[in-house]
Amino acid sequence: MEPQNPQTSENLDSNPTSPSPANLVHKVKSNLVFQSKWAELNGAMGDLGTYIPIVLALTLAKDLNLGTTLIFTGVYNMVTGVIYGVPMPVQPMKSIAAVAISDGPDFNIPEIMAAGICTGAILLVLGATGLMQLVYKLIPLSVVRGIQLSQGLAFAMTAVKYIRKVQDFSKSKSKENRHWVGLDGLILAIVCACFIIVINGAGEERNERETGNVDDEERNMRIKRIKKTMANIPSAFIVFLLGVVLAFIRKPAVVKDIKFGPSSMEVVQFTSHAWKQGFIKGTIPQLPLSILNSVIAVCKLSSDLFPGKEFSATSVSITVGLMNLVGCWFGAMPCCHGAGGLAGQYKFGGRSGGCVAILGAAKMALCLVLGTSLVRILDWFPVGILGVLLLFAGIELAMTCRDMNSKGECFVMLICTAVSLVGSSAALGFVCGMVVHVLLKLRNYSSRDQSGCTVSINGTP
Repeated sequence: MEPQNPQTSENLDSNPTSPSPANLVHKVKSNLVFQSKWAELNGAMGDLGTYIPIVLALTLAKDLNLGTTLIFTGVYNMVTGVIYGVPMPVQPMKSIAAVAISDGPDFNIPEIMAAGICTGAILLVLGATGLMQLVYKLIPLSVVRGIQLSQGLAFAMTAVKYIRKVQDFSKSKSKENRHWVGLDGLILAIVCACFIIVINGAGEERNERETGNVDDEERNMRIKRIKKTMANIPSAFIVFLLGVVLAFIRKPAVVKDIKFGPSSMEVVQFTSHAWKQGFIKGTIPQLPLSILNSVIAVCKLSSDLFPGKEFSATSVSITVGLMNLVGCWFGAMPCCHGAGGLAGQYKFGGRSGGCVAILGAAKMALCLVLGTSLVRILDWFPVGILGVLLLFAGIELAMTCRDMNSKGECFVMLICTAVSLVGSSAALGFVCGMVVHVLLKLRNYSSRDQSGCTVSINGTP
C-alpha cells in the first residue's frame, strides 16, 4: 500500500466528514437554506393548529407563563432546524396537557413541569444508551403506520370539532354549535378550507411519471408552471394573518390590554408531591405517546418525506429529552417532536430547517415585544381557522399510510388504528398491533412449515 499524504487544510474543508469550522458553517447554511421563501413561510404555519389551542388552554386554565414558553420553544425551533435541516416541529406534550386541563387543582405548574422533566430524562437515557434505536428497528412498519393513521385521524376529528363547535379551551370542552355567519362562523372556516384546497390541492405526489408524447410534455409543462405559481401563494400564512386581523376586529379593546416588553422568568419550585404526581399522572401516560409518535413515527415519516435525510431514533430521542431537561425548570411547556406537526409543515410547503427557524424567530420576537399579553390576542383568534389548519395537518399525516400494499399489513395497521382511537391510547393500540403482527407471522410460518412437510412426504417413494 502506498503511504497516504497528510491532508491539507483545503482538503479538510472540502471533506464533508471533516469537523472543521468551515464545514460546520456550510452544514448550518445548507440546513437553513430556503427552497422557496414563500413556501417555507407558509409551512411554518402548518403546526399552529396544534400548538396554539394547547398553549392557550394551559395559559388560561393553569396560568402557564406564555412568554417563557415562547422563548424556549422558539430556541428549540431554531436549534432543531439547524440540526436536522427539515421542518422538525416542536409541539406540546399532549397527554400531560390533557391531564393538566382535566385534573383540576391537583395538577398545576409544578406537577406539569415535573412530568416534563421525568419524561425528558427517560427519553434521554433511552436515546443515549441506544435502546431507542433498537426499538425503532424492531417495530414493524405496519404498526408505525397504524399509530400515524390514528394520530392523523384524531387530529382531523379534533379539527372538525373546532370548526363545528364553540370551544372553551380553559376547560377543554366543546359548547354549542358554531353559528354559520360571523367573524368566527362556519362559513368563514369553509371558505378558508376551500381556499387552501384550491391553492395546495391534495399535496405533492412524490412519484409522478412523465410521458414521452410531445403534446403531453407541453401540457405537463403548462401544468407545472401553474402549480409553481400556485405554490408561491402562501395560503396558510394568509389564513393565519386573516385570523389575527379578525381577532382585533372581534375585540378592539384588546389593544388596551397589550403591554410591551418581555415577561419575567422564574425557576419553578418543586415539592416531593409535585414529583410524585407529575410522574404518575403525567409521565406514565405521556411516555408511550412520546416514544411512538414523537420519535419512532417522526423518524419514519422524515425518511418518507425527505429521502436521504433519515434521522436516527437516538438523535431524535436525545433532542426531545434535552428540550425538557432545560426548559421545564423555568416553567416552559413540556415539548416534543410530532409526526402530525412534521406532516402539517410539509403539507404547506416546509422543506428545510429554515421553515421552523422562521417560526422560532417569530416566537422569540413576539415574546420580547408583547410578553404574556399575547394571550389576550390569541383568546380572540377565530377557533374555526385553527381547526382548518389542524384538519389539513391531520389529513396529511393520515395519508402517509397509503403505502401499505399487502392485506396483512393493512389488517395490522387498521387494528392498531381502531384500538388507538376507541381506547384513546396509542400504547394500547401499539400493543394490540404488535400482538396481531406476531400472530400473523406465526401463522404464516406454520403454514409454510406444513407445506414443506407435505411436499417432503409426498415426494417419498
